[in-house]
Amino acid sequence: MTRPHAGARDGSEIADALREVLPVLVAIVPFGMVFGALAIDAGLSAVEAMGFSAAIYAGASQLVILQLVALGTPLWSILVAVVALNFRHVLYSASLGRKLGRFTAGEKAMAFYLLVDPTFAAAEERAAHRPLTKRFYFAYAVTLYADWLAATYAGIVFGKLIGDQRAIGLDVLLPVYFLALTLGFRRRSGFLAVFATAALASVAVYLTLGSPWHVTLGGLAGILAAVVRAPAERTAP
Repeated sequence: MTRPHAGARDGSEIADALREVLPVLVAIVPFGMVFGALAIDAGLSAVEAMGFSAAIYAGASQLVILQLVALGTPLWSILVAVVALNFRHVLYSASLGRKLGRFTAGEKAMAFYLLVDPTFAAAEERAAHRPLTKRFYFAYAVTLYADWLAATYAGIVFGKLIGDQRAIGLDVLLPVYFLALTLGFRRRSGFLAVFATAALASVAVYLTLGSPWHVTLGGLAGILAAVVRAPAERTAP
């Protein structure tokens, strides 16, 4: 049996990444457009709005910052909110970093810069079945990044045509997609316990402390549940 040519394998990795990222590209376009439109309404220039998306690259945080600035919120409060909302990326990096053995230090830095929720889920799922290659990761991550920038620009130009995203149901696209990503891990040991713990903790924090603390504290509760289960799993016959 002949081995597949290296070029064929590389092409397959890229094709797999593009096929998996396609649904996400569709889902994030409305949100990128909403940010672009809101940024212009908030007084940012087109260059500033694009720079915002290019440098921060965190949709939820970008929208939160705009909302808090519009309300005249103090800078320290904005920083705390953004750190609380984005702390999950520290957890993402800690988990995914163990799968980047083939990446150089510079490639890891770029991989972490491009690391957002869908990229993390896709990379973890990929690594669960085969080695995570640079071609797969960067084909997925760079395509998603370019789509976010394009969606932001579309919002800057055509934002006024969107109207109220809640009225036409656009606000449910990403939550539904993220739920589908989460359920993709349902066959892993202990999934239900960790999922239920994180969900209940997140709801409780949302009802008491409010947003965005439910994201960080719910995630930490799920991690704690996984840590508590781990020793029992290691000692099981």
